Amino acid sequence: MTSDDGHSRRVVEAVWRDESARIVSALTRHTGDFSWAEDLAQEALVEALANWPVSGIPDNPGAWLMSVAKRRAIDGWRRRERLTQREPLFVTEALRAESLDTVPDHADPDRIDDDVLRLVFVACHPVLPAQARLALTLRTVAGLTTEQIARALLMTVPTVQQRIVRAKRSLADEGVPFEVPDRAERPTRLASVLQVIYLLFTEGYSATEGEGLLRPDVAREAVRLGRQLAALMPREPEIWSLIALMEFQSSRFRARIDADGLPLTLEQQDRRRWDRSAISRGNEAIARAVPDARTVAGFGAAGASVGRGIGYYGLQAAIAQCHAVAPTFADTDWERILRLYDALDVLAPSAVVRLNRAVALSMAEGPEEALAEVDALASELSGFRPLPAVRAELLERLGHTDAAAAAFLEAAALPGNDAETALLRRRAAQAESSARPAS
Repeated sequence: MTSDDGHSRRVVEAVWRDESARIVSALTRHTGDFSWAEDLAQEALVEALANWPVSGIPDNPGAWLMSVAKRRAIDGWRRRERLTQREPLFVTEALRAESLDTVPDHADPDRIDDDVLRLVFVACHPVLPAQARLALTLRTVAGLTTEQIARALLMTVPTVQQRIVRAKRSLADEGVPFEVPDRAERPTRLASVLQVIYLLFTEGYSATEGEGLLRPDVAREAVRLGRQLAALMPREPEIWSLIALMEFQSSRFRARIDADGLPLTLEQQDRRRWDRSAISRGNEAIARAVPDARTVAGFGAAGASVGRGIGYYGLQAAIAQCHAVAPTFADTDWERILRLYDALDVLAPSAVVRLNRAVALSMAEGPEEALAEVDALASELSGFRPLPAVRAELLERLGHTDAAAAAFLEAAALPGNDAETALLRRRAAQAESSARPAS
């Protein structure tokens, strides 16, 4: 592969990550067939990989992909003898696609695309099993690869592939319409939609792979979808809680990496660079979600309640708020965070929650007891990079530098983004250096 080929491939992959949801959703609206729409988009992607190294990158890559996909749809309809009255309008749109910006621009922070939310609701249809909904939506909305989805969901790649194929077949067999469901049906899909939006945000907050730690465009898209969902269902407290959680976490974007693009811990971050407007929006969202600030330790903001109690995202938002309002790292109320993790583990027990709780425990009561809890999670979180990374931190704090270096290297060898890998290797080298006796 030549350098031009490599550059073209990287551009294609970047365009696909950024625009795939809009392309697939627009094609689904035009064709009425979700599975075929994704196939059309994938065919356009293959054509881009073949043509762009020769013809060059088009001025508007997203519109180019949309145009090719629409032309292929027209060809498909002709072959099926089903084009009929759709042809004149659709052909006109396809011909104009190369000159018009048919794919909305991520740079517009106020634009919310209805088609993307429709796509999320389609992929989260209750006809599909829960894990299949997540896998399909992360594939179509976030543009993640099956390898990335497997890591996000702690599943194997073949399992993800099978579930996506079966999910698409089930949607086609059931004739699921491309639409936001009516008011009565929305609650049955809400949990899956919220989970997908949060996983989408998480991919933007800490990318599963690639050179950089952050994908702010993906995180912004998740926040937009959350706010559009709130407009549809304004009295659902968990929607507002998720919005608060995302706002609090996104407030730290500018401070999360150093000059070399490597991650910075909460302790290392310059809090003067945190986005105070995002923190204010998070506080406002919590005020709409929490029925009574006194009902759970950790919520400092009451307000106009729309809710029915503190849920999964409400507890996580409360934890994020603890970090957001602490003037310095030393002022963080770790006892309060620990209580919130205890509540979260009762409400939605998982090994990942317990790992995060162990971090809070180490800060509230010391690393020794926390290390025992982390070690107890080894079998459940095998291959999950944060586990050995947390373990390395605790070992280092306890003065076990040789063991810490080995744990940092173990974490670095597991799948993840390149920035984290570089930092983990640097930390391993530092631990090894401190373990050597002075000459």
